Formats: sequence, C-alpha cells, structure tokens
Amino acid sequence: MTRVPGTGAARPRLGLRRLGLRRLDLGRFVRPGSETADGKPRVEPALGYLVEHDGELLLFDTGIGTADPETDAHYRPYRRPLPDALAAAGVTAADIALVVNCHLHFDHIGGNPLFPGTPVLVQDAELAVARGGGHTPEHLVGFPGARYEELTGEAEIRPGLWIVPTPGHTVGHQSLVIRRPDGTVILAGQTHTSASDFAAAQGAALAAASGAGAPLPEPDPWVERLLAYDPRRILFAHDAAVWEPLSG
Repeated sequence: MTRVPGTGAARPRLGLRRLGLRRLDLGRFVRPGSETADGKPRVEPALGYLVEHDGELLLFDTGIGTADPETDAHYRPYRRPLPDALAAAGVTAADIALVVNCHLHFDHIGGNPLFPGTPVLVQDAELAVARGGGHTPEHLVGFPGARYEELTGEAEIRPGLWIVPTPGHTVGHQSLVIRRPDGTVILAGQTHTSASDFAAAQGAALAAASGAGAPLPEPDPWVERLLAYDPRRILFAHDAAVWEPLSG
C-alpha cells in the first residue's frame, strides 16, 4: 500500500464545509448500439464529483475533452464546460487542491489542462499506457504544467480517503473510497456502466461466497475489496443512479 504525502496547504473557502460531496453534470454523449448490450444507442451522462475533506477540495474526473473528429462523430458528445459546473457549486478551478481521474480516457480528463501544477493522482500503469499513444488525446495528458502523482496499487491519500485499483475498463482504472459521518461512499468511475451492473457483480460475489454451484458469472476480484469497505453508497461516472446495499 502506498501512502501519499501532503501535496500543499489546504485552501479553505467560505461555505466549503457545507459542500461535503457534490455531483457535477459535465455533459453527455450517445453510446452507439455497437457498444451496448441490447444493440440500441443510449445517452449517458458524464459525471464528476467534488469532495470536501478537512477544508481541502478534491475533484474526481473533469469532464469530456476535445478529441478527433472521428471520435466526436462516434459519440456525439455535449460538453458542459468544467468552469461552469464548478461555478454552479460555488467554487473555481483555483480552489481545487487535488485531482483524481478514474482513468485517462478523453471523457474523464477533459478539464485536466485547467489544473497546471495541481497534483493529479493516477495509477502508474494507466499513465504509462496513456503516454504510449493511442489511448487518449495527447494534449489532455501532456498539457503544460501537468503534475502527476503516480500510484502503484492501493493508497491512503488522506486520512479517511483511499484510492483502490479497479482494473477492467482500463488497466489502470481506480476508484475513490470516502469515509463520511453518514457512511462510506465510493466513487467507482467506470468500473461498471450502471449501478445495476455493479449490483449484478455483487450478487455474483455473494452467490460464490455462499457456495452456489456453477455456472456463475465471475466478478472482478476487486468487487469484494470495495464491498469490504462497507459502502452505504456507490456512485458512477456514466449513471445518475446510485447503488445502495439491500439491507442497512
């Protein structure tokens, strides 16, 4: 496990402690039928999350970036500018002390160039793939002033905040675990397309643990790791629905 040292002084702001955790609407795109289970196109949101922790603001994902014409034609995105979304929450990019991207695809890092000098936490495997080309637009990764804090595996980045590797969608996908007074919240990014898909993965893990016979779907091994944090809510990057446990 990696422990990430402090990355600078907190930047308190009036009313910040009332913010807690806030979801940001950063636009939407049309996933074509070739990428959906039922073969029909589906409109999906692009969501980011503001996290206030001990007077410090963290941003999880930064929206849909500009890509090449072919990618835009494929997904037909509508981009909500990140400064507008932050302004609606009463903050600016200058208030953000730390950026975490679940992974480095263009629809999760569009606002990263607004944060020169701000630490961006990423798994080293993900950054290596992105820098190798063909993974995401280079201008969204190698922007002027980019400051990456590379992680290798699980890390407690602040007391009560953990990053957990959740590979699958990409080799370096990661999720953020947040301990809160009202229960643990996990920002799971694109581990699953929907909250229902995660519920199905949880069900598979429970069935296997109870000794159910084959055949069973095989969930990713990190599903049990996330559930070990006893989450009260799990939030996703492309689904406005929220996963909650069946029993309290």
